[in-house]
This record gives sequence, C-alpha cells and structure tokens, in this order.
Amino acid sequence: MIFSVIRTIMSGHNVDVSYVIAQVAAIIFVILCILPLHEFAHGWVAGKLGDPTARLERRLTLNPLASVDPMGTLWLFLFGFGWAKPVPVNPRYFRKPKRDMAIVAVAGPVSNLLAGLAGAFLLYGLVAFTTYNGVTGFLANVLNYYVTVNVTLAAFNLLPIPPLDGSRILGAFLSDRALAAYYRYQNIFVMVLFVLMFSGAFSGPLYAVENLLTQGISWIAALPFRLLGVL
Repeated sequence: MIFSVIRTIMSGHNVDVSYVIAQVAAIIFVILCILPLHEFAHGWVAGKLGDPTARLERRLTLNPLASVDPMGTLWLFLFGFGWAKPVPVNPRYFRKPKRDMAIVAVAGPVSNLLAGLAGAFLLYGLVAFTTYNGVTGFLANVLNYYVTVNVTLAAFNLLPIPPLDGSRILGAFLSDRALAAYYRYQNIFVMVLFVLMFSGAFSGPLYAVENLLTQGISWIAALPFRLLGVL
C-alpha cells in the first residue's frame, strides 16, 4: 500500500489522502481481526482432524497479540499483503498427513475469501440502502480495500511456495522424496519470490488470480440485492 503511494508520488500523480486513510483503516482491521481468523481457521481444522497442538499451546484464539508477526504486518502496510505468526500444526496426529495438511492449509485462504465476501456484502448493502455523502463514501472505500486485501491474502497464500499455504496443498500431490526435495530448497524459493515481487514480474499473474476471485466474490455478494431489485 505505502509502496504504491510512493510510486504514485514519484510518477507525478496526486494522491487521494482520504482513500489512503481508508486503506490504513482497512489494514488495521485486517491485522486485528482477519489475520487471527486466518490462523484460527488453520488451528480449528487441524483440531477437527485430530491435532490438538494449537489448543494445547493456546493458539486456538482470535486474540491478535497471539498472531501478530512484525515483518508480516510491515508487509501489509507496504504492499497490501503479509502474514501472521503461523499456528502450530503437528501432522503426526493426522491419519493421512499429506492430505490432512493440505486441508488445514486450504482453511486459511478460505477464511480470507469468506471474510472478503462478508465485506463485499456490506459494501453492496451500503450502496443499495444509503445516500452517498462524505461518510458513506469513506466507509465504501474502507470496505472496498478490505475486500481487496482479503482477496490478495488468499491469492498470495495459495502460491505453491514454502512456507505459504499453497506449498502444503501442492505437497499432497508429491511423493515423499519429491516433497523432501521441495522443502530442502524452500529458502531459495522464498528469495526468488521476493525478487519477483519487488521487480513487479509476478504482479501480472497474481493480479489475474486476484481479479478472478474478486469477480466471483462480487457476483455472489451482489446477487441478493439484484434479486431484490435494489441494485
């Protein structure tokens, strides 16, 4: 986010201060409520699959203090995506470790998509039932960016690069030997990811996924209001 603002200023364009404030408000809410929800989803699903680790280590909680990661929080403010402190999961408790780890991994991005859907529903409700003014315009900007951040978090975490959730999903389809080699080079994968992110080379494919997810969420959220004839 801040990185985008800096690029806008350096390109000679004006910055909408009100929208930047709305973005900051949305990110603060995501840090306090959505990142803990993401990690809670991992721990809750792991518990349902037989792993009590998150509960025993008191990480099955929505308390943001248990989930805040300083670097992940900084990235959220800088780029609009980041991460929380991972909830502990022990695959030894699972009946089918690779499959169940993939299920646990999926739970995080799904929680972001559901949170984004709720935000989109509120946004359409605001548009449908309120008159536009400075306050509703600001709230609409907050909700719009809130949806964007959730979709970005879901798409980012689905990347098949360790230690992101997508790597656990991919792991369910790899042999044990291939999986061991995959994680052996995870530090290299992370460095490559950072280079691609900073260079902008990865922005196109990631944006395509985000755009597809956003369209789906928007269509579902708007459907009840269209059926009521208020949109």
